[in-house]
Amino acid sequence: MKQTQFSRTELLYGESAERLKTARVAVFGVGGVGGYALEALARSGVGLLDIFDDDKICLTNLNRQIIATHKTIGKSKVEVAKERVLDINPEAAVNAYEMFYTKENADEVDLSVYDYVLDAVDTVTAKLELAQRCFNLGVPIISSMGAGNKIEPSLFEVTDIHKTSVCPLAKVMRYELKKRGIPSLKVVYSKEVARTPIEDGAPSCKRGCVCPPGTARKCTTRRQIPGSNAFVPATAGLIMAGEVINDLTGIRKK
Repeated sequence: MKQTQFSRTELLYGESAERLKTARVAVFGVGGVGGYALEALARSGVGLLDIFDDDKICLTNLNRQIIATHKTIGKSKVEVAKERVLDINPEAAVNAYEMFYTKENADEVDLSVYDYVLDAVDTVTAKLELAQRCFNLGVPIISSMGAGNKIEPSLFEVTDIHKTSVCPLAKVMRYELKKRGIPSLKVVYSKEVARTPIEDGAPSCKRGCVCPPGTARKCTTRRQIPGSNAFVPATAGLIMAGEVINDLTGIRKK
């Protein structure tokens, strides 16, 4: 049998790996969490990938985002991500959408065409909208909870949103999903108590924003700039991708 770039994957998944070639997955948010998730999906052989993000790569993204390098600063995240995916797997079909997903523009995206939706956005309203629409359509979705201001990658776990604790974002999501009658949502979350960012004397995006020209949502508009590192968001993203791959192939059922 001819060796391919996915031969090592096939040693684990066998014929189930073929399912990935025709799977269509949407990734909302390709930053610290979503970028690593997208990387793993591409390297696993997912054949159709739609990516959504309206942001541009910033200097301060280099500490944690896999698509961020000095050469890509100022460029559209989804365009850089698309180029990277196609460099990994030229046979993949990738659609890049410069879009900040909201309730107002949600009708522009037909979620029913996806085999899986991966939510790595950082606003509660977008997460709720994705969760609601996927629930209504019966489309599988996995959502990331808070990864900022944390240093312990080993504390992440996969569970249902209603079994989460500690994480403030998960608490808000539990409350809002219960109001909407959504009984479950698969999430990746951490029980680590978030640290308070050290602002005293430190360079701050609030005081010296380095967002590229044309950035729609600059850091100066945020209530707080979270601290981050290279390994916590990456861990969350890779866990999410693993869940998507294992669910799509049905490997756990064998």
